[in-house]
Amino acid sequence: MEFIRAFLVGGSICAVGQILIDKTKLTPARILVLFVTLGVVLTAIGVYEPLVKFGGAGATVPITGFGYSLAKGALKEVKEKGLLGAFMGGISSTAGGIAAAIFFGYLIALIFSPKEK
Repeated sequence: MEFIRAFLVGGSICAVGQILIDKTKLTPARILVLFVTLGVVLTAIGVYEPLVKFGGAGATVPITGFGYSLAKGALKEVKEKGLLGAFMGGISSTAGGIAAAIFFGYLIALIFSPKEK
């Protein structure tokens, strides 16, 4: 049942992204920023946490989950360190994912050579 809930939540998030690509003139980069921001805002108002509890990886793996992690880390650090925590918390909570993205992006860039269109 956990896999079905993850599929439904993650698939819904991805379907919204695909609809935005197909039906609007938004670029994929703008949609990416929109989804990260949406993850932060939904976390701040308390809507994304129940979605994560229901959908598990279906809510945390898409890019909105990155916004969720940023906001959750910032909120946690604000409680512990005050205003300075707002700047430190998001980065420390997502450092592993950022490091992995940089490492694997670099590795793939070494293996494959880009071609012009």
